[in-house]
Amino acid sequence: MVGRLLLSGIVAVVLSASGQATEPAKALSFSMKTIDGKPVELNKYDGKVVLIVNVASKCGLTPQYEGLQALYEKYKDRGLVVLGFPCNQFGGQEPDSPDKIAQFCSSKYKVSFDMFDKIEVNGDNAAPLYKHLTNVDTEPTGKGKISWNFEKFLLDREGNVVGRFSPRTSPDAAELVSAIEKALGK
Repeated sequence: MVGRLLLSGIVAVVLSASGQATEPAKALSFSMKTIDGKPVELNKYDGKVVLIVNVASKCGLTPQYEGLQALYEKYKDRGLVVLGFPCNQFGGQEPDSPDKIAQFCSSKYKVSFDMFDKIEVNGDNAAPLYKHLTNVDTEPTGKGKISWNFEKFLLDREGNVVGRFSPRTSPDAAELVSAIEKALGK
């Protein structure tokens, strides 16, 4: 496990429990479970531009599924993937089982992007992926706790977090689309 982060100028070194220097974790260095419970190494998305979103099916922002699917369809051939992570931490707006979530997403919004098992995104039980994402200081939102459903993280082809967008930033918002296109262009 990671011991502590030492900063010297602009170089960060992470020490393992044994004191050996290791590379800082990248967002795609984690293993998660798909919505049907199968483990997946996120490094399978290496070389892709990745949009990570915590989602919920009973939220006022739930119609964003439609926009996320449209983004995925428009840019998937250029290397964009969208990863949906259901979460029930905000107003109990994702109470259903993974099976029901998957059925809802496919029948109501025709979601074909990758969906994952329900997780927590804040607090002590937050998924390690989200502990990493919320610790990265990026624009325009910065680091810190997830504020609500449909917060968005954009990763470049190297797995670096290059943008964080608030829940109210719609999938077709100019600033998000511009950031995606910039990341795809690299």
